[in-house]
Amino acid sequence: MNSKMLEEALSSADAVERQLQTQDQSLIRVAERLREAKPQVIMTVARGSSDHAASYFAYLTMQLTGVPVASLPMSVVTLQHSPMHVRGQTVFAFSQSGQSPDLVDSLRTLRERGALSVALVNAEDSPLEAASEYVLPLCAGAECSVAATKSFIATLSISARLIGHWQQDHGLLEAGLTLSTSLREAARQDWSAAVEALRNCQQLLVIGRGAGFAIAQEAALKFKETSAIQAEAFSSAEVRHGPMALVGEHYPLLIFAPRGAEQAGLLSFAADMRKQGALVLLAAPDDIAQRDLTLSQAAHPALDPILAIQSFYVMAAHLAKARGMDPDQPRHLSKVTLTH
Repeated sequence: MNSKMLEEALSSADAVERQLQTQDQSLIRVAERLREAKPQVIMTVARGSSDHAASYFAYLTMQLTGVPVASLPMSVVTLQHSPMHVRGQTVFAFSQSGQSPDLVDSLRTLRERGALSVALVNAEDSPLEAASEYVLPLCAGAECSVAATKSFIATLSISARLIGHWQQDHGLLEAGLTLSTSLREAARQDWSAAVEALRNCQQLLVIGRGAGFAIAQEAALKFKETSAIQAEAFSSAEVRHGPMALVGEHYPLLIFAPRGAEQAGLLSFAADMRKQGALVLLAAPDDIAQRDLTLSQAAHPALDPILAIQSFYVMAAHLAKARGMDPDQPRHLSKVTLTH
């Protein structure tokens, strides 16, 4: 019997199709507002998987628009009551449930202080929706598994499409029209080698860079949530500044190396780690001969990380089962987390 996590991950393509059918006009309105506002800085507020989605949004925004994006520590607003000077800037909130008090209070406060506020949220009629000027529904539908999958992919998809409309990037927008088909292909990639390699794993590093680092962050969280593996995410550049001391004989590393300027460095890092005797699982497109896991390619390189996490989610659901765990009910966790 399939887990809810697997079923929901496999339904991600349906969520992307719903976005295309229902949200493009809303995205165009927000994009027009962003062009009108011309923010000098964009802030993001989010936690958990939603914060990893915000990292993807931040990287794409900085790469394609040149506007700096910073993740705002919400305690600065909610506990320290800092007099944030945000008039004329923009804040994006990312959430599945839209219920956490610190997220809602942060967005409301920043809006009151003059920031343009946009919420990307899955649950309808949430407190976060009420606190924001603009709302972009994720259209993922109810998510029952504690481990977020389709809502994460839906956040990445709608983020990329918003940036496409904001920049009037016709190549990115056209690529988004075929993303659901590409997601279904990515879900069929055979990552069983990772299940076998990590069945008895206790700890590992997950490596990415650029927009792919957001995927590494999300993968590391899912390893912890659903398989109780102590997994940590690092940029391939940062890992050389200390964490590499952990890597010894047979130490496992999952390395995401999709297309892009970062790929050459990731491939070089993977080769170095193999020479040190590490157990390397290199996820790369099919034109990379030394790959261990195959990454699908979208119609635009900016969308490749979305396909990478789709393939990963399917593997992660099977890995949890292989380790005798229920990926739908991680220990000590609940679907909605309320922090202050």
